[in-house]
Amino acid sequence: MEKETTSKNFIEQEIDKDIREGRTKVVVTRFPPEPNGYLHIGHAKAILLNYNIAKEYGGHFYLRFDDTNPAKEKIEFVNSIVSDVEWLGAEYEDGVKYASNYFDIMFEGAVKLIKKGLAYVDDLSADEIREYRGTLTEPGKNSPYRDRSVEENLELFYGMKDGKYEDGSRVLRAKIDMASPNLNMRDPVIYRIARLTHHNTGNKWCIYPMYDYAHPIEDAVEGVTHSLCTLEFESHRPLYDWVVKELEYEDPPRQIEFAKLYLTDVVTGKRYIKKLVEDGIVDGWEDPRLVTIAALRRRGFTPGSIQKFIQLSGISKAQSSSEYELLEYCIREDLKMKDKRVMAVLDPVKLIIDNYPEGQVEYLTVPNNMENEELGSREIPFGRELYIEREDFMEDPPKKYFRLYPGNEVRLMNAYFVTCTDFVKDENGKVTEIHCTYDPATKSGSGFSERKVKGTIHWVYAPEAFKATVRLYENLIDEEKGVYNEDGSLNLNPNSLTVLENCCLEPSLKDAAPYDSFQFVRNGYFCVDSKDSTEGNPVFNRIVSLKSSFKLPDR
Repeated sequence: MEKETTSKNFIEQEIDKDIREGRTKVVVTRFPPEPNGYLHIGHAKAILLNYNIAKEYGGHFYLRFDDTNPAKEKIEFVNSIVSDVEWLGAEYEDGVKYASNYFDIMFEGAVKLIKKGLAYVDDLSADEIREYRGTLTEPGKNSPYRDRSVEENLELFYGMKDGKYEDGSRVLRAKIDMASPNLNMRDPVIYRIARLTHHNTGNKWCIYPMYDYAHPIEDAVEGVTHSLCTLEFESHRPLYDWVVKELEYEDPPRQIEFAKLYLTDVVTGKRYIKKLVEDGIVDGWEDPRLVTIAALRRRGFTPGSIQKFIQLSGISKAQSSSEYELLEYCIREDLKMKDKRVMAVLDPVKLIIDNYPEGQVEYLTVPNNMENEELGSREIPFGRELYIEREDFMEDPPKKYFRLYPGNEVRLMNAYFVTCTDFVKDENGKVTEIHCTYDPATKSGSGFSERKVKGTIHWVYAPEAFKATVRLYENLIDEEKGVYNEDGSLNLNPNSLTVLENCCLEPSLKDAAPYDSFQFVRNGYFCVDSKDSTEGNPVFNRIVSLKSSFKLPDR
């Protein structure tokens, strides 16, 4: 039993304690995003943590939008978030929930606080409120409007609701303690006037609750037992507890904080991503160079790979960063036994086998994945004219170069041995054709063993090659220079995207559908782009290269 306890993370240990002491019977968690942008890899941690906790304890998991700020919210973001949560496999109950569905409850809660003498309408401007708030070392001072009567505050607050006052002219503040060492407890604003159209409630309201007031009410109304949030909300916890206490909720939710997921050398901040999108530097929020969940999906990452990454990154109170190479490790591990291994030539040059019969085509049976026989086999065409990678031929090679050069023999993968006899250059000195002869006795699978070759190269049969666009990605950030410049701007990598046209692929890949993924022999794992592909013309994104120096750390 002791072993089981120590293997659990600190959140599970706290929940176990709550259950033992009778504070919790059925565990209820939620993922509460603000619909003001697309979710990124850090949000995946919050989604899966909340979902897995509820699942582990046989409880309930909800998806609820904290949509209290219509100035920054869009239905586009709502739809993308729902899609992301479902794609990750987090099964939420009772449909999608919205904080805005509780606006009437929140308003009545504010009226209750006023009647208890715990909230007041303030006429100070935002700058004056900030000035009166004080500092970390100096207490704040009371607003001159702090001691208005309950009756006057009720009249003014209903007037705010009824649209009698200009935006920003008045706010409702909680009356707590202007000398509190916690700045969040110094009479925080809980309602503001804002004539904005809301994506869910339309123009019903011209006042909107502040997040710190609304969030604990949402949790309490839904019966959330454990409100799991990131560490920046730790100093907000006293206000969270104050709201549910003063509104007299029975069995109030408990807030527990955990460390955010930081990923090295990537852009996760919504503000920066939004600017990249608006400036046209990236192809929208789902550009494959980003680490939004939508971008990772478009690039070819799988739910399983992200789940594994979150698991390996761990849950703790201590801030730390995970390496991007760990995420790449997880997708390689997820795909290596699932994907077909196909031949694709990204920088093609023609190879002609001079002694192979003209017009003859044979079909070679090749395994789809040497490590997974269950994926079966396929037939690929082979003939006199092929395409190979340009880098697989050198006129004057260095030592230990084992691919094609004049006089050298190599194996064509799954086919025959060929020996280079000649090559042709254009007027610019670029090689346009490589000529070889083949040995018919060396067919792959024939058991030929008279001689060995050190090099094996992949190829595609030229007459039936499928010409496609392939995209190669590097980190969006120049890793050597760091994420930010001195002026705070992003240090962008000019080589983050390379587009290769007229790559030559096996003909079967022409029918590949969006999100289909393959291992291109020697070139990496690739996925069919969901945005720019059309029927019969798939565009391929490289998910990840085949090899890395990354090693999984000991744990």
